[in-house]
Amino acid sequence: MTAEQQARHDEVFGALARSTRRLVEAQLLTEVEDDVAREVAAEIDALTARLRKQSRSGPLGIEVGEDGHTRAHGNAVIGLRNAVAPPLHVDRTPDGKAWSRFHLGPQYEGPPGLVHGGVSALLLDQLCGEAAAAGGSPGMTGRLTLHYRRPTPLGDLSGEAWIDHVEGYKTTVKGHLKDNEGNPTVEAEGLFILPRWARELIAEREESRPDRFE
Repeated sequence: MTAEQQARHDEVFGALARSTRRLVEAQLLTEVEDDVAREVAAEIDALTARLRKQSRSGPLGIEVGEDGHTRAHGNAVIGLRNAVAPPLHVDRTPDGKAWSRFHLGPQYEGPPGLVHGGVSALLLDQLCGEAAAAGGSPGMTGRLTLHYRRPTPLGDLSGEAWIDHVEGYKTTVKGHLKDNEGNPTVEAEGLFILPRWARELIAEREESRPDRFE
């Protein structure tokens, strides 16, 4: 797609995902009569059938735009088109830092009124991976250790991560989530490893560089 087509696509399908997120929350909290719930379920089924008339056979994966930027619209944390994602907008800096402010509604509940511990892990995994990539040391999660310091309330939250150190193709990243008062609730340390296929691809590109022997 051209840049103009991408912008139009993101506008239209981003709006569809936002509407779906609102529907998920409304479905979760509704207390309508049984007959209304059945009617709405039938309407949702009809809309689902309309969308499935033209659909992909598999996940969205990673798309690269003509500007070179990657688009992970199916990602469970940052995906523009994924109604499961909050989604997070992540800011990054080249020195290996990543941060985000976001809102988690009732669909992310674990203990009453609190964020599910697995959701906290999901968010921190993404933030730590973003930090590693931002610092030029990307990788896939090899290990993620979490310390749940205090309960994380649903609502407005923030998170940040930063590169602690790099050893070859292994990057150690630290991070945390904070509640709306700025108190750290969950701390994380992750090990991100550049997979073998990526290391081999980088080595091949280095070997083919025309200025390699200059």
